[in-house]
Amino acid sequence: MVASTGGTALVTEVADASSHREAPLIAGDPKVDNTDVYAFVSPDKQDTVTLIANWLPFQEPNGGPNFYFFQTDAHYDINIDNDGDAVADLTYRWVFTNDDKRDGTTFLYNNGVVNNLNDPTLLFKQRYTLTEITEKGSRELVKDAIVAPSDVGPASMPNYGQLRSQAVTPVDGGGLTYAGQAEDPFFLDLRVFDLIYGANLSERGQDTLAGYNVQSVALQVPKSALALNGDDAKNPVVGIWSATSKASIDVKDSKDGGEQVQVSRLGNPLVNELVPAANQKDAFNASTPADDATNQALVNRVLTPELPQVIQAIYGIPAPATPRNDLVEIFLTGIAKNAPTLDGSTPPIQADLNSQILNGDVDPKNFVPSEELRLNMSVPVTANPNRLGVLGGDFQGFPNGRRLADDVVDIELQAFEGAAQTGVLVPALAAGDKVNTNNVPFGSTFPYLALPSNVAVNQIDVDGMPSGGVPGGAGGTAPTATGWVRIASGLGAVAFLGAGFVLARRRQQIGLTSTPISTN
Repeated sequence: MVASTGGTALVTEVADASSHREAPLIAGDPKVDNTDVYAFVSPDKQDTVTLIANWLPFQEPNGGPNFYFFQTDAHYDINIDNDGDAVADLTYRWVFTNDDKRDGTTFLYNNGVVNNLNDPTLLFKQRYTLTEITEKGSRELVKDAIVAPSDVGPASMPNYGQLRSQAVTPVDGGGLTYAGQAEDPFFLDLRVFDLIYGANLSERGQDTLAGYNVQSVALQVPKSALALNGDDAKNPVVGIWSATSKASIDVKDSKDGGEQVQVSRLGNPLVNELVPAANQKDAFNASTPADDATNQALVNRVLTPELPQVIQAIYGIPAPATPRNDLVEIFLTGIAKNAPTLDGSTPPIQADLNSQILNGDVDPKNFVPSEELRLNMSVPVTANPNRLGVLGGDFQGFPNGRRLADDVVDIELQAFEGAAQTGVLVPALAAGDKVNTNNVPFGSTFPYLALPSNVAVNQIDVDGMPSGGVPGGAGGTAPTATGWVRIASGLGAVAFLGAGFVLARRRQQIGLTSTPISTN
């Protein structure tokens, strides 16, 4: 990307994609590559919402001597749109600085055992400021907090769980935040790109990301902090996306520190991988949600998606009829009976779930379709989560926000094949990628992420567990799944019959109603 100001060229490395190297340029700048965004009602503090965003994918645990860290000239943002106009009403921004005690006499990250974040043996660490930005101005929520370091190994960090706990920081006004390394929570078989699992569904069942770590920021805040007018009862739906920007370079003077330029953007998972064409991905990451409705190339790729055509060509499964207004609801408007479809037709998914147009204080005339991860904060947490989210009758799951345990690959594969509007899973693809859970369990308390792996990826067993190491961290207590997200049931349930699924539709009064319709 090149811009000009007063005759001086400003350029930046356009690391322009998110979610594990899915766009051409982001692979060259992984520290600002946003891999995933999660948003869910906190299972153990149900008056709060937890937001998580990850960067810097494919961290091999033995990546010394420098290991992994956030970029210091970048802004790491999580944005909230609570009125549906595709513009951020609230931004949480993390900015990082280095605290480097190495004096030119050592190559080591640490020169002894590290039991506490302030131990002098930890020679390199990062600190951060967290700022809340609204149209009224900005205020610091956290200042000079310490980032949890990379997990060097059990000899250096015998209790990484303790370091993680020390890095959880209270937020001004209520809530908690965390920044640091975590085991990558995204679970999937990436061989989908080898002609959709080998052209014969033979290449499935391997969690490609098992054993890799990411850099994470997490924030837990009251629902009222996110809601329009602070009223989460009247206005429970919010849209979320993350964005990363970097300081540009003044080519004339060869100086860093120019204006910030957006280089990465992420809302719903896999959108930038599966929807835009390859030559559209970089522009998508440089754009904002407010640009989406007028980006006809992007809109066309939603209305007439490529993936069902590829599946039809390889497996002979007929692609659903177009235009795909069901995907418009899922990705661009949120799901609502009166969602503003782009062609003015009746929304095919007739349910009131997670569009900002459902908020009592939203003016429908100001609503702008845009790609955001939308969350209805009023959907209650229950004791029986379903990995298929809404498709499994679990309305707290994706695409109503995204929990760590939501199987977004299987959900989106079925959604692209039309299951969201027919109410019936495609039997031939019901098993999805055969990676149904993360290789290590998630935690039951904030920040919920699994502790980072300290075992070399080439030592991971075929079942996804480390060989000879401690899952989730060096010597510490790995988080358990007990108490993890338990989701609201209703509007249908998936019955598991042998290797397939049968969707048994039912209606339940939890404030939501649904009438799936056929695409015939």
